[in-house]
Amino acid sequence: MAAKSQPSAPKTKSTSGLTNGNAAAQGQWGRAWEVDWFSLASVIFLLLFAPFIVYYFIMACDQYGCSLTVPVADLATGRARLADIWARTPPVTAKAAQIYTAWVTLQVLLYMLLPDFCHKFLPGYVGGVQEGAVTPAGAVNKYEINGLQAWLLTHLLWFANAHLLGWFSPTIIFDNWIPLLWCANILGYTVSTFAMVKGYLFPTDARECKFTGNFFYNYMMGVEFNPRIGKWFDFKLFFNGRPGIVAWTLINLSFAAKQQELYGHVTNSMVLVNVLQAIYVLDFFWNETWYLKTIDICHDHFGWYLGWGDCVWLPYLYTLQGLYLVYHPVQLPTYYALGVLLLGLLGYYIFRMTNHQKDLFRRTDGRCLIWGRKPKAIECSYTSADGQKHHSKLLVSGFWGVARHFNYTGDLMGSLAYCLACGGGHLPPYFYIIFMAILLTHRCLRDEHRCANKYGRDWERYTAAVPYRLLPGIF
Repeated sequence: MAAKSQPSAPKTKSTSGLTNGNAAAQGQWGRAWEVDWFSLASVIFLLLFAPFIVYYFIMACDQYGCSLTVPVADLATGRARLADIWARTPPVTAKAAQIYTAWVTLQVLLYMLLPDFCHKFLPGYVGGVQEGAVTPAGAVNKYEINGLQAWLLTHLLWFANAHLLGWFSPTIIFDNWIPLLWCANILGYTVSTFAMVKGYLFPTDARECKFTGNFFYNYMMGVEFNPRIGKWFDFKLFFNGRPGIVAWTLINLSFAAKQQELYGHVTNSMVLVNVLQAIYVLDFFWNETWYLKTIDICHDHFGWYLGWGDCVWLPYLYTLQGLYLVYHPVQLPTYYALGVLLLGLLGYYIFRMTNHQKDLFRRTDGRCLIWGRKPKAIECSYTSADGQKHHSKLLVSGFWGVARHFNYTGDLMGSLAYCLACGGGHLPPYFYIIFMAILLTHRCLRDEHRCANKYGRDWERYTAAVPYRLLPGIF
């Protein structure tokens, strides 16, 4: 459900263990082949309660000033009934449906019909047609990388409307926030269901499908590894990046516009949230080619977890800070605001430089300098599903010598900064750091389990050299 995904381990000369063969490759790529009782219980819990969690947070802000405890107290004491809360919840409207349809259509058109031109004039940016990692079937998919272009054009249209055209109010997203929630759910469930049916009846590559025999697990975690329509429309790339992440900064801008409309000014906390989260979004699209090597693309299947998660969970729960600040405008003391800004920028620096060090090490095969010194690495080997032996290197210099997933640590620092910008009045703004801590810790453990199986004793040597995962001296 998260947009934030990082490459699995600092390595080079590796094909990630994704090779030809089906039965032989079991356990080396993608999700599980068999479902244990704990996994099934977790899947059913999320299918049942994740939509309710989203609704509860948004409803609490709309009806109870972002308090999560007052609705429960009202229900427990009889001051309110579920029917009363539901009756006060705005339904889907024709206007919201038109807005959402126009939004998704615009993103599909920008994704499919407009080849990238940003890479032709932006130094250092890698866009246009790029190759992904080797898939389980041994294929190498090509992608049209044009997310930065789509983001720029979308925001250019937004600002042109706000300052020149006047087609709609900049507060349009906030004003239709709950009706748009129902539209996002419709798309999320439709895409997820279509992806499952497609995996059974007309998969892009049948060799890359996994079936557990359990409907709920297949529906949530996905059947098909790389579902596509035609040559270019890739479900995972589109829904992971568009429409959710392109919308992220627009949603924040709409919240800021609403704060201006209601109170006559925009608080420094709202500015902080907009700036820090915009840095992350721009970083995501600037490095969209790098994203092709992440867990989401290289290992996850496309099911409800990504389909619904990217349509609903991401845009509605990742933007709680801005939503909260509409209901509770916070003007931070200057010293506090500067501290939050520095924390966010430091977290981003660690996140980006950690990944840069790994990419530099990979590109140069270790013939580079990291922190002014020749990098150290652990030589390792593994055997792929086709029986071939491969050699790899695990970097133990720079940030990768501080902790095995120090990029996650930087990510969490930035996430905490978003939340601290909202002060300490209520819990909803802090949902993001709690969720990201759980998500990235789970992702860290899942990735290490896969690497331990892949590298064996070499992985033990690596963990001995770099003993901590996220927090040096703690974890």
